[in-house]
Amino acid sequence: MASPPDTSKTAYKLERYNSYIRRVNSTKLLNASSKLLFRATLLIALVLVFFFTLHHPPLSSSLDGHLPRHSLLSYATFSRSVGSAAIGGPSWEKQVRHSSTARRANGFSILVTGAAGFIGTHCSLALKKRGDGVLGLDNFNSYYDPSLKRARQALLAKHQVFIVEGDLNDGPLLRKLFDVVPFTHVLHLAAQAGVRYAMQNPQSYVASNIAGFVNLLEVSKNANPQPSIVWASSSSVYGLNTENPFSESHRTDQPASLYAATKKAGEEIAHTYNHIYGLSLTGLRFFTVYGPWGRPDMAYFFFTKDMLQGKQIDVYRTQDDKEVARDFTYVDDVVKGCVGALDTAEKSTGSGGKKRAPAQLRVYNLGNTSPVPVGRLVSILEGLLGTRAKKHVIKMPRNGDVPFTHANVSLAYRDFGYKPSTDLATGLRKFVKWYVHYYGIKSTLNKEADSAAGKDDSSN
Repeated sequence: MASPPDTSKTAYKLERYNSYIRRVNSTKLLNASSKLLFRATLLIALVLVFFFTLHHPPLSSSLDGHLPRHSLLSYATFSRSVGSAAIGGPSWEKQVRHSSTARRANGFSILVTGAAGFIGTHCSLALKKRGDGVLGLDNFNSYYDPSLKRARQALLAKHQVFIVEGDLNDGPLLRKLFDVVPFTHVLHLAAQAGVRYAMQNPQSYVASNIAGFVNLLEVSKNANPQPSIVWASSSSVYGLNTENPFSESHRTDQPASLYAATKKAGEEIAHTYNHIYGLSLTGLRFFTVYGPWGRPDMAYFFFTKDMLQGKQIDVYRTQDDKEVARDFTYVDDVVKGCVGALDTAEKSTGSGGKKRAPAQLRVYNLGNTSPVPVGRLVSILEGLLGTRAKKHVIKMPRNGDVPFTHANVSLAYRDFGYKPSTDLATGLRKFVKWYVHYYGIKSTLNKEADSAAGKDDSSN
């Protein structure tokens, strides 16, 4: 009988072959898994890098290694977008350079702080139109309706003036601006304004008018070249002074409000930085500036609003029952003064934060030289608006307001030809015409305003 075939060797070989196939498949699976894991890890890493880049600025020596608390603001500032250009990026730098490049021979390159503010907008437009390079800086705070500031920003954008949104206390941002642009001048108009608001929020005045100013001066002193600086002081520094008209030689050590005190502090700080670091500094004491695109917290502005709405207005009299009077100054006249101060500002004399020679230090009144009682202001508005004001005559509260202002501008006239030429009736007519157009008041009011103003002018 024949023996059955030996299948053990065949079975062994088959088992080895199956084991080999399993190892090959396992290896392929492992390789495929590794590749998949690598790709997933790489994708996650790229996402994290993109996220970090989007939310943090590139590290640089300007951050000084350890960031102070306020530098958290700079992180947000450098990462947010303005239009399509992220702040700090190539597109942003291109906008900054384009806006600040002069278009006339020997033109200035000027940083205007508070550029979306009332005076800042008018000055930026005037400087840009004559061919200077103008770059704006504004924090668009909510002290009054920010939409008005945004509208001013849009107006400036039409004239190729770019506004960087940022705060004076953001040191890294300011240093970045001075790194990108060698400014020849700074027109420093940014400030916390208003006498009465200081009683509600005093810290905002210290943060903006003192700390912000110091921060700007610190960056300016280290810039190369150092810019010449023209900045906004205020007629409020005269405080309880009773001599008139107010002259730059009069005492200013009796401020009647915290706002006035911060502006006076600014003048003393300016003296210090001029003396130690050779910065050329010119302070301008503005006297009750008014006009189109004005501030809603000013009397002429909210009187117009309330009168059109049929609301009662408070008209102040002094504690001894006299009329309150102001040296109302039309914005175009103030702009001419600002430009004159810039044109006659001498170069700073410091370098690398060190003074090389004595530098220019000046202060000037910019007023209209013709005080007008507030009652007269109301009468002119009544004629322009074609309505009677519902006046509530009350005693002036003890909140820091002064009863009377009157500017002596002979020094500004001597040094740069400052000569105001707009009377209150003419200036208010221009303001009302802007107001009814901007807020869409019925068109017939424009004709009434022009007609009434013409009659008022002929009676003067």
